[in-house]
Amino acid sequence: MDREIDMKEVSDGKLYGLRDMVKADCGGCEGCSDCCRGMGTSIVLDPYDIYRLTRGLNRSFEQLLEEEKIELNLVEGIVLPNLKMAGPKEQCGFLNSEGRCEIHSFRPGMCRIFPLGRYYENGCFQYFLQVHECKKEPKTKVKVQKWIDTPNPKQNENFIIEWHYFLKALSKRLEYTEEGSFRKSLSMYLLKSFYLRPYEPERDFYEQFQERFLEAKKL
Repeated sequence: MDREIDMKEVSDGKLYGLRDMVKADCGGCEGCSDCCRGMGTSIVLDPYDIYRLTRGLNRSFEQLLEEEKIELNLVEGIVLPNLKMAGPKEQCGFLNSEGRCEIHSFRPGMCRIFPLGRYYENGCFQYFLQVHECKKEPKTKVKVQKWIDTPNPKQNENFIIEWHYFLKALSKRLEYTEEGSFRKSLSMYLLKSFYLRPYEPERDFYEQFQERFLEAKKL
């Protein structure tokens, strides 16, 4: 969700769209896996991330938790899953002994856009280049859409916007309640509706998400 940052300090001062060129291509990250280590709880997973992981690994959400590949943490008052960092090097559980990603073809969205970040404003978002986060050089220019490498990119962006601002609105509401049972029941509802309940493999993810999303907004 939101981070308080000074864009002048962390970016090249530009905002990018899907069709823009950006100097972000790390050449396959050969010999480098820094962004897969020491990330704490920052790689928060949205429902589409879990959909891709469970399908790609043929594992359920519960199994990923049991295998300690992911974990649950509080994000602005709401319990959400994130990639778990473990071991002496605090590395992602999907990083192999050669320092390569074992889930690269269905990795989460935050991993896909790195070293880009998302800048949310006025009900939408644009991408920005995080100039201090990736030490891999030299970088070459690549189209943002190609770098992210996600099917139906515009539809994916619309999903990200809806999910982000939905959570933001819920988090704002939680600021005005001190009732612990309500906070707990809200988090459990979100986990069950959007993460624990399997998505039907023969149906489009976004169609199923919209059904659950509309139901959640009514409630």
